[in-house]
Amino acid sequence: MLFKFAAGILGHSSAMVADAAHSLSDFASDIIVLLCIRISSKPEDEDHSYGHGKYETLASVAVGLILLATGIGFLWDGLSAIMAFFRGGDLQAPTWLAFCAAIISILVKEALYHYTMAAARKTDSATLKANAWHHRSDSLSSMATVLGIGGAMLPGRGWLILDPLAACLISLFILGMAFALMRPAIDELMEKSLPPAEKDAIERIIASTPGVLGYHRLRTRRMGVNRAIEAHIKLNGDISLAQAHDIASAIERRIRAELGQKTHIGIHMEPARRD
Repeated sequence: MLFKFAAGILGHSSAMVADAAHSLSDFASDIIVLLCIRISSKPEDEDHSYGHGKYETLASVAVGLILLATGIGFLWDGLSAIMAFFRGGDLQAPTWLAFCAAIISILVKEALYHYTMAAARKTDSATLKANAWHHRSDSLSSMATVLGIGGAMLPGRGWLILDPLAACLISLFILGMAFALMRPAIDELMEKSLPPAEKDAIERIIASTPGVLGYHRLRTRRMGVNRAIEAHIKLNGDISLAQAHDIASAIERRIRAELGQKTHIGIHMEPARRD
């Protein structure tokens, strides 16, 4: 981040400064993610019966808001530079320092994307996945920076506008990533149901468990890395309480084996009606 800021300022590139600000948002989001994942991994307590998973959801929203503020700020600066250029103002040509910094940024950020995404898949963490895409967005924005700086270094005054144009392009890309990251987190805060594929898997497990004669009132939601599932199952009214408990436990084991051990499951058992 500091290297890119220095390269942008010393290399006279507004696109590189915007790219450095994107890296600053990366750094800030990393700190937020570290803190919130540390909190969200705490076990259940008296005040948080379902654990602390929503802290991770809040972290995803915070990352998105940082991106949103960064994108708006540098879009404004880029447009201001373009308007000043068309009014006759001068723009300094970027130097090789800024160009080389952009190349290095692409390589480093792409490596960080793959490293973070691998950890996200291993832990099933939505926040880590969001942060991985934040690294990827920085890598892609650096590609736009390379094009903008490289074009602005060509002979002729008209090419100079490519640098602030690249800054605007990076800003739009940042804004798009901000909305893409915040949407699923906001859905989670609004208690949106689990994805159709996961819901279908739950229904298949319940319906195929021996002893289950029917089910209804299936409700699902996500809480950070955790899932919460509630369902009413219909059983033969003549079986013992121990048998009913065994059937419900079998459903819970199969669902956790399919969706992960960090799944809260509440099964309500009721006798099936006799026609």
